[in-house]
Amino acid sequence: MLFSPTALHIPDGFLTLIVSLIFWAITLIMVGLAVSKTNKSLGEKQIPLMGVMAAFIFAAQMLNFPIAGGTSGHFLGGALAAIVLGPWAGILVMTAVVGVQALLFQDGGLLVMGANIFNMGILTAVIGFGLYRLVVHQKRGLRLAVAGGGAWIATMAAALVTSLQLWLSGTTRLEIVLPAMLGVHALIGIGEGLITVAALTYIEQTRPDLMSAEKTSREGGWGWVLGGVLITLAAVLISPLASGNPDGLERVAENLGFLGIGQDAPYQILPDYTIPFLGETALSTILAGVVGAVILMGLLILVGRNLQRRPKVQDEIVQ
Repeated sequence: MLFSPTALHIPDGFLTLIVSLIFWAITLIMVGLAVSKTNKSLGEKQIPLMGVMAAFIFAAQMLNFPIAGGTSGHFLGGALAAIVLGPWAGILVMTAVVGVQALLFQDGGLLVMGANIFNMGILTAVIGFGLYRLVVHQKRGLRLAVAGGGAWIATMAAALVTSLQLWLSGTTRLEIVLPAMLGVHALIGIGEGLITVAALTYIEQTRPDLMSAEKTSREGGWGWVLGGVLITLAAVLISPLASGNPDGLERVAENLGFLGIGQDAPYQILPDYTIPFLGETALSTILAGVVGAVILMGLLILVGRNLQRRPKVQDEIVQ
């Protein structure tokens, strides 16, 4: 089966071993910091949100939307995750999403997974959160505008770094790949910004405390969790209708002549978001999407419960 890179999911073969190992090292350091920081700051009320956020981002990434020139793109989600959860928890969510996509669905290579996590998860989270933080005390309209713009900038930054990785690997020339990648992702980034704003608008309406400068511990009921699950399910149900056009990286690789050096994963579990015995059918895609969303929700809730901030001994005695 011919591999199919999705947006910025780099397949094995596109990057050299050295470049891949460098970004594995950077990613492991950042994820280690994220675990340490989250362990000190994660509250109980954020745990279900981590699970819902991971499931939603996974489902939204299945929805390739058409852009100009017979190309498609899909949501990344790093900026959204970081704005809502904070940069460290956001990085953990994105690491889980990209990791499950590679390990379970063979979407993105194994050797280059560190680069994919950095590009789509760490870089986008840091940029999205950093820009939003500048206006977190401002009026809602400005906050949403900066969030959308930050998501666009984060997408462009990810495309820029991907271009540099391809160039450093000798896969293609920088003066050729850079304008091609930035051109197509400038359009994909518009979709990223719109989805980010829509999701933040929903969260502000259901859990406004999560979007305040100082997050409170208000429970807010479980309606918002149910709403997030239903939105995720809706995205999975319509995923068979997603655009079949080549997406960002695939289109650029095809146009520049290095698509053929990509390598398939050494094994297949749920390849291309399908259940193998059901073939490439709408039901197969939907069921694979449900499996992925459920796994990610459960995984992030489990991780969150193990990382959540514990009350100090003296606090427990007072209580």
